[in-house]
Amino acid sequence: MDGKTINWGIIGAGKIASKFASDLQMVSNSKLYAIASRNLEKAKLFRHDYKATMAYGTYEDLVADSNIDAVYIATPHSFHKAHTVLCLNHNKAVLCEKPFAMNLEEVEEMIQLSKENNTLLMEALWTIFLPHYQYVLDVLQKKHFGNIIELEADFGFHPTYNETSRVFDKSVGGGSLLDIGIYPVFAALSTLGKPNTIEAEAQFFDSGADSECEMTFQYENTKAVLKSTLLQETNTEAIFHCENGTIKINGRFHEPSSVTLIDHLGNSELKEFDTKTIGYSYEIEHFNQLIRDGKTESDIMTFEKSKLLISTLDQIRTLIGLDYS
Repeated sequence: MDGKTINWGIIGAGKIASKFASDLQMVSNSKLYAIASRNLEKAKLFRHDYKATMAYGTYEDLVADSNIDAVYIATPHSFHKAHTVLCLNHNKAVLCEKPFAMNLEEVEEMIQLSKENNTLLMEALWTIFLPHYQYVLDVLQKKHFGNIIELEADFGFHPTYNETSRVFDKSVGGGSLLDIGIYPVFAALSTLGKPNTIEAEAQFFDSGADSECEMTFQYENTKAVLKSTLLQETNTEAIFHCENGTIKINGRFHEPSSVTLIDHLGNSELKEFDTKTIGYSYEIEHFNQLIRDGKTESDIMTFEKSKLLISTLDQIRTLIGLDYS
């Protein structure tokens, strides 16, 4: 299987699908074989733009194509479970965009079906695969500046309010928490683990979607102060204050970025990473290799990591009174 070309299908033809398709063209031994949209003309245009072989007007037609090895799910959050189940029932390896699903119950059902069908499934949380983030995880694990005293992480931008937009539509999981708050939460979980306690408060749009969420994760000897907002632009940084220095992932920390190391004397060092793609290429390369190796679960973005992430988001939703149903 080494070097086997992986034929990809994409379900959903929106902005994130376009970014993924663009990076897919940069990954060796990978091919965008098919795109599916409920609007066939949109699928045909996407096929033309990204040189796909097939364009389908239904998702069912795409998963029935025997030429496809893997499917990237790029539909709104509330459809992730249904589209993952559709793919797994056709024994297609699934890379499902974050958040994996709407709640822990859905995620557990997806994982169980993956195991029953012996078919690869992974949450597409691209950040964990990026070189700068892997570097920071390594520096923290080696305690280059000692233990973490406090983490500060934020993600904020200010889109024009539009009730018809997915971003503001609570029924499909819109709002700051699932769309962008997932990244600061992930930064805390991936470096500090499960918190002892969580405090959270939020503001809301008229649509019922959360416009802003502020969270504090308390640990035995440290804390994480986290924020997501659709009301203002923020630096979108992740800053690890440690015993003997500071590690700052510069904005925007969740995508390809640089890292600044500041020692206890105030001396700083900028670490830059040569990234030639948007950044999705790293998770694609990892997923391709999982297929070639016959794996059904990632050893980096594991099922346990996905379950911890969604269960933490569930807990925050309960604290702020956010009910997607």
